[in-house]
Amino acid sequence: MRPPIHRGLAILATLLLVACTNGPGVPTPSAGATTSAPGPSSTTVAGSPGPTASPSGPPVPLVVGLGYIPSVQFAQFYYAQEQGYYRAAGLDVTFQNKNDPDLVTLVGQGSIDVGVADGTSVIPAVSQGIPVTYVATLYGLFPNVVFAKASANIATVADLKGRKVGTPGRYGSSWIMLEALLASAQMTPSDVQVVLYPDYGQAVAVQQGAVDAATGFTNNEPVQLQLDGIPTSELHVDQATPLPGPGLIVGTSTLAQKHDALKAFVAATLRAMNAVMADPQAGLTASIAAQPTLAGSAPTQLAILQATIATWQSPYTQAHGLGAIDRDAWSRSIAFMQTLPEKPVAGPVTVDQVVNEDLLP
Repeated sequence: MRPPIHRGLAILATLLLVACTNGPGVPTPSAGATTSAPGPSSTTVAGSPGPTASPSGPPVPLVVGLGYIPSVQFAQFYYAQEQGYYRAAGLDVTFQNKNDPDLVTLVGQGSIDVGVADGTSVIPAVSQGIPVTYVATLYGLFPNVVFAKASANIATVADLKGRKVGTPGRYGSSWIMLEALLASAQMTPSDVQVVLYPDYGQAVAVQQGAVDAATGFTNNEPVQLQLDGIPTSELHVDQATPLPGPGLIVGTSTLAQKHDALKAFVAATLRAMNAVMADPQAGLTASIAAQPTLAGSAPTQLAILQATIATWQSPYTQAHGLGAIDRDAWSRSIAFMQTLPEKPVAGPVTVDQVVNEDLLP
C-alpha cells in the first residue's frame, strides 16, 4: 500500500525545513547522526594549512551536514560512502543531520566541515556576516515549485490570479520562489489568496480541494500525488528568476584549512552523482543500506530519487559539468532578493562573497 500524502510530506522534510528559513538561526542539538566507520584522525594546528587528503596517509576527518531527516535525496553521499569513494580519496566522512538554519550557522562556525544548503539561505547568511561560501551545485534546477491538481487548470503563473495558494509561511525558499514566480507575471502575493499551513499540510489541502495550488518540491508532493493516482501540474521558477538550488557549502576558515580534503570530497561526490544518474536503483540500494527504514517504501523512494535526479542537471551544468556554479544566475538572484519587502538580505552582497569555484574539478 502506498503511504498517504501526509506521510509523504515527511520523506523530504529537510527541504521543507529549508523552505521555512530566510537565513541562519540559533543552533540546536541534533541527536540524529549517521557515522562512518571509525578511523584515524588528524589534528589541525592553528596557523597551519591543515590536513590534506592523501590516500597514502591517515584519512582526513570531514563532518558533512545533510538535511534534517535522512532521505533518499542524499543518495549520492550514501553511494560514495558505500562504494569507498571517500575512503579512496583519503577521507573519513561522518554524516550528521541538521535543519537548514542550524546547518548554515554550524558550517560558518567550523563545527561542520561541509553542508547542504540552497542559495536563498546562503545569500542572507553572508549578508548577516556568517562566513560561509557555496562551492558546488547539487541541484541545477531549483526544486521548489507551485503544484496543483491537473484538474485545477493552472498551466501558467497568470492562472494563479485570485486562486487560493497554500504555503507553510511568508518566508524561506518556497516563499521567495512564489514571489519570483508571481513577479514574472507582474503579480505580487496580494494577487492570490495566500493560505498558511505552518504544519506543512498544504499537500493534503491540494488533495482535498481546500486550496487550488501550493508551494512544495518537485521531488516530493507532486510525486506523492501522482503515486496516489492524481495527475498534477507544476510551475517552475528557473526561467523567471534562476534561484540557486541546494549545493555544498563550507566555512571560509575550513576552506583555508582543509582545501585539498574538501576538493577531494567534492570530486568524489560528483563522481557518485554521475553513477547514481546512470543507475538510480544503485542509489536507492545505497540509501537503504545507510538508512534501512527507507526499505519499507522502496517504490516510493525510487520515484522520489528519480524526480530528484531530474533536478541535478540544468542547461548550464549540462554545458559545464555537474557541480558548475552559474554566476549570472546568482547575480540575478541576489538582485531579486534585495528587492523583496521582507528584506531577507541584510546588507550589500556580491557573487564573489557567496560562491567559490576553487573546489570544482
